[in-house]
Amino acid sequence: MPRYLAEFIGTFFLVLTIGMTVIGAPSGVIPPLAIGAVLLVMVYAGGHISGAHYNPAVTLAVWMRGKCPTTDVPGYMIAQVAGAVTAAILAIYLMGSPEVTVAAPDVFRWLVAEFVFTFALAYVVLNVATAKETDGNSYFGLAIGFTVMAGAFAMGAVAAAAFNPAVAIGLIAMGKLAAADIWIFLIANFAGGALAAIVFRLLHPDTTRERMTNDE
Repeated sequence: MPRYLAEFIGTFFLVLTIGMTVIGAPSGVIPPLAIGAVLLVMVYAGGHISGAHYNPAVTLAVWMRGKCPTTDVPGYMIAQVAGAVTAAILAIYLMGSPEVTVAAPDVFRWLVAEFVFTFALAYVVLNVATAKETDGNSYFGLAIGFTVMAGAFAMGAVAAAAFNPAVAIGLIAMGKLAAADIWIFLIANFAGGALAAIVFRLLHPDTTRERMTNDE
């Protein structure tokens, strides 16, 4: 389906950019800027096709809000993870199989950081890309890209700053995270996305459970 391909492509370029700017590179302003920028352009590129989630936690939030059919949820998440893993493999190849250090998490701080900015990301997506009040706006990509950029700057020093289970899986494939730590992202990211959907519906009490009409 075109929607799944769009989700694969967007997630692929997001994770490829993360890999190419993070693996073997010192921390600095370049990774957050590049990551926010590529997400921004990919949201504009794929928003009219799939909604440009590129993140299983965002897909959960959009589904809970009523803007993603239940039948599309597994396909979206599979496409996102597939895009992330493919990008991770390519990044490792392009970097010449560099030596990568596995991050050692401070579990509670990572849980809090991932939860807070995944909530922020999903909250922004729901309000700029699904709310009737902002329908047809031209700034949705900027808002989403800058949210991730801000999160990377704010939390990059204390956590992995993935805010996305697919990105976390990509980082595992690159060797930046341990596979045993994936639970941190599954819990924090999905909880953040779910809370964002709940808050959105509280702020928009007239919102009815809607389904996308484009089933091509």
